[in-house]
Amino acid sequence: MENTLGEFLRSRRARIRPEEVGLPSYGRRRVPGLRREEVAQLAGVSADYYVRLEQGRGPSVSDAVLDAVARVLGLNGVEREHLGLLARPPRDGVRPAAPGGEAAVRPGVRLLLDRMTEVPAFVLGRRMDVIAWNALGDAVNGFAALPPGERNQAWQAFRNPRAREFYAQWPTVAEETVSYLRLDAGRHPDDPRLAELVDELCEHSPEFRRLWADHEVREKSWGRKVLRHPLVGELDFGYETLALPGETEQRLVAYTAEPAGPTAQRLALLASWAAGPAEQLEVDA
Repeated sequence: MENTLGEFLRSRRARIRPEEVGLPSYGRRRVPGLRREEVAQLAGVSADYYVRLEQGRGPSVSDAVLDAVARVLGLNGVEREHLGLLARPPRDGVRPAAPGGEAAVRPGVRLLLDRMTEVPAFVLGRRMDVIAWNALGDAVNGFAALPPGERNQAWQAFRNPRAREFYAQWPTVAEETVSYLRLDAGRHPDDPRLAELVDELCEHSPEFRRLWADHEVREKSWGRKVLRHPLVGELDFGYETLALPGETEQRLVAYTAEPAGPTAQRLALLASWAAGPAEQLEVDA
């Protein structure tokens, strides 16, 4: 049985050199980074207590101990939240589902998407499922042309054979995708659909398997994404990820482009094509 808490703690202490926390770096070490006993000493807990924590068989751990361990391991805010969720797993709730098993998007959100006529936008649900989009978001990413089971950003990044061509910065996209999916797994440790997705990606993608084993966790709040669109060429976007009020498991992702820049011009051309009566655009994302 996977001990995700222990694997996460081991991966975090492996990245810290003893001298960085004021410990002498002498003697041969079987593993990189800090030993368990050293983490316990610096956190102010007994070695036995920390070993049981890392083995996932300790008692309910207090915020004070988690804060001390996080301080020793140099965890950022996202990693600290992830540690707390692994140490005290939440009870997984099930969101209301629409026909076909997709999470429900309320009518107001769909109306908001449709009114964003100059901005490619879509809504991410659990497990990085794409559950709604506007016309321009579809023209850029081709969501409507995908089978429902493939409307998932993680699946697209690692299973779509055109992903490395579509994402100009694929290694960065791959790292961000896995670290965000890890965060979701910590929040919902008993989600069978997420487990199936991870198993499939581990089986078919060595890159995903390697990145998943790193236990990195990261939010995808904002950033830059460069896409190679098969019809209009390179699209250099900024993106913003916005939490939807009242929908804790849904995020609205909007792509932005500099006004009058090359991407804005190509986006306008793509929008005109998408709005016309021509044949349905089929774009692999």
